[in-house]
Amino acid sequence: MKIRLLGTAAGGGLPQWNCGCVDCTAARRTGAARSQDCLAVSGDGRAWYLVNASPDLRSQLLTAPELAPAPGTRDTPLHGVLLTSGELDHTIGLLTLREAAALTVHATAPVRRALHSAFPVGPLLAPYTKAQWHTVTPGEPVQLAGGLRADPFALGGKRPRYAADLPGEDGPDRTDWVTGYRFTEQDGGACAVYAPGLADWTPAVDRAVAGADVVLLDGTFSTADELAERTGGARRSPGMGHLAVRDSLPHLARNPGPRYLYTHLNNTNPLAHPASPGTAGLLAELAAAGAAVAEDGLLLEL
Repeated sequence: MKIRLLGTAAGGGLPQWNCGCVDCTAARRTGAARSQDCLAVSGDGRAWYLVNASPDLRSQLLTAPELAPAPGTRDTPLHGVLLTSGELDHTIGLLTLREAAALTVHATAPVRRALHSAFPVGPLLAPYTKAQWHTVTPGEPVQLAGGLRADPFALGGKRPRYAADLPGEDGPDRTDWVTGYRFTEQDGGACAVYAPGLADWTPAVDRAVAGADVVLLDGTFSTADELAERTGGARRSPGMGHLAVRDSLPHLARNPGPRYLYTHLNNTNPLAHPASPGTAGLLAELAAAGAAVAEDGLLLEL
C-alpha cells in the first residue's frame, strides 16, 4: 500500500489568505506553508483514490508523480474519491476534477444529499464528466480497485454550515455526517487509518486503529481552548467536531503499535509550524506517545 499526503492543513491552509496572525506571518516569511488536508491511497501503486478533495487539489495533484497522466494521454491513475465529510474544504476540489473522463465518488447518505442540493456539486459536475455516486454506510466495506478495501466508521454528526437546514435528515445527532476509513490490502497485508475529523474517541475508533500500521489522526487543534486563547473567540474544539491533540494522546497510549501522524492542522495550532518557539514540549509529548506531525508531500509505503 502507498499513501501520499497531498495536504495536511485544516480549512484555509497555512498561511490563511486573510490572516495576519504571528503564525501566518511567519509562514509567509519562511515559506513553511501547508495546503489543505487531502490524501491519495493505492493498494498496488497503479490504481489511486483520493480521500477528500481539497480546494488546493490542482496544485496538489501536480506535485504527486504517481497521479500524473502517461505521456501523450489524458488518462491518470486516479479512479475515484472517498469523502470523510461534506465540509467545503473536503469537497470543493471535486469541481477541479470535472475534466476527468469518469469519476466515482463515495460518500455517506447525508453527505450525498448535501452535495446534490445545498451545495450541488453533483448537478454541477454532471454536464462535464460521467460521475458515479456510491453511498457509504459505516460498517459496510467498500471494495476498491488495486486490491484495496475501505472500511468506513462513523465519527460524528457535525453538519457543514451550508447544510444546517437541510431537510429529510434524522436529526442533528446522526453519526454518519463524518466518517473515517480503515484501508487494508485484500491479502491481509498493510493497514492504514485516516480520521481527519475526530469529534470523540469512541469504541469504533479503538476497533479501527487495532492492528493498523499507520494512523492519520485529527490534529486540528493542540488543546480544546486553543482557538479561544489565540484568537479571542469563544469556540472550543469539541463543539467544532475536533478532539484536541492533547485529549487524544491518552488514547494512543491505550492503543500502542501503530505509527500515529497528526494531520488537518489549523493555522492556530503550534504543531503546524513545529520549528516555532514553544512547541518543543508538545512535540516531546507526541514522541513519547509514538506520534509525530504529518508533512505535505510525505509518501508512506507500507
